[in-house]
Amino acid sequence: MTPKKINFKSISHDRYTFYLDKAMEFFEAMVDASQKKNWNAAGLAGVHCCISATDALLVKHAGIRSSSYSHQDVVGLLSAKINDPDTSRQAKRLGEILAQKNLIEYVDKSFPEKHAQALKISVERYLEWVRKLL
Repeated sequence: MTPKKINFKSISHDRYTFYLDKAMEFFEAMVDASQKKNWNAAGLAGVHCCISATDALLVKHAGIRSSSYSHQDVVGLLSAKINDPDTSRQAKRLGEILAQKNLIEYVDKSFPEKHAQALKISVERYLEWVRKLL
């Protein structure tokens, strides 16, 4: 079977800081929303934090970012392009974080506090790994 082609855009390596800045802004929004017990907003900000953090990492190390319609496709790019002993574990974590996006946005119930708190911990761990590599 032929591997799935993942669409991406080439971007100058030095532009990674723009994506990192976005990631940090989403991270702050997640923390603020958590403090206010706005669990839907906290969860969605956490997901977007990881999307932007992944863009920063891929831009810095590979000069690319995903342009796929599916956020899950970036997990494959991360696995293929980032050479680090923790990449496999962190790519799995990223996939689990991204899977929460549809639950938060499109399911007809609020994102529970318990899930938002667990997601926040995953986001913190993922962002810590990304920042270590940047």
